[in-house]
Amino acid sequence: MTDDLLFQTKDRVATVTFNRPGTRNAMTFEMYDRLHDLCEEADADDAVRALVLRGAGDKAFVSGTDIRQFLAFETKEDALAYEARIGRVLRRIHAMRKPTIAMVQGDAVGGGLFMALACDLRLAASHARFGAPVARTLGNSPAPFSVSLFAATVGPIRAREIMLTARLVDATEAKAIGLADQVHPLAELQARVDDLAARLTELAPLTLAAIKEATRRMTAPVALKDAEDILLSCYLSEDFKEGARAFLEKRKPEWKGR
Repeated sequence: MTDDLLFQTKDRVATVTFNRPGTRNAMTFEMYDRLHDLCEEADADDAVRALVLRGAGDKAFVSGTDIRQFLAFETKEDALAYEARIGRVLRRIHAMRKPTIAMVQGDAVGGGLFMALACDLRLAASHARFGAPVARTLGNSPAPFSVSLFAATVGPIRAREIMLTARLVDATEAKAIGLADQVHPLAELQARVDDLAARLTELAPLTLAAIKEATRRMTAPVALKDAEDILLSCYLSEDFKEGARAFLEKRKPEWKGR
């Protein structure tokens, strides 16, 4: 395993740390694939009763996908393969039989937001922010499964407003609307996560798995194949290429609408 993704198990709790603080823990394609495999490993290990996802440092949980990964996008296969990769790991987190906790000690934006939403519980630092501001940054399109996680958490109308305005939600609002279950000062966050994870390991694992499965069945996300036109309308556009270039060049994108 590379140092970009750390994995440890202690006291029946597995912890995955996104370890790229210099990029605000932006994910590479390899990290997404490895995260999927680690979820499989943790779910299959009888010694593990809970899974914690967290980012290194105090600036970000995950800031989405490393923008440099997008520079080579040219075809619809590139776009759909990317969204399939993201969907695969989000669905795997969401399908965990064991309870999952997102420790959000900074920004959870873009793919980072959706990864946090795929977890059962989110504990956030008081300076944390949540959002999917792609309409302001990259000009790409969130996949339906990602949007369904957002809508199932805060309601479709509020999810739409937050994404349409490309705004970031602070921790106080996040707790009020359900994006965060608990908010604590950064200095207390690790202890609070540890306490919650320890409590979860003491509960009946089959009951927890049944509760998770029952709540999953309440939603029926749109399949990726049913939304290819939505995704490709953005990923194959001039605007998406401009958004990636502008982000890396630290300037405001010049949107053309094509």
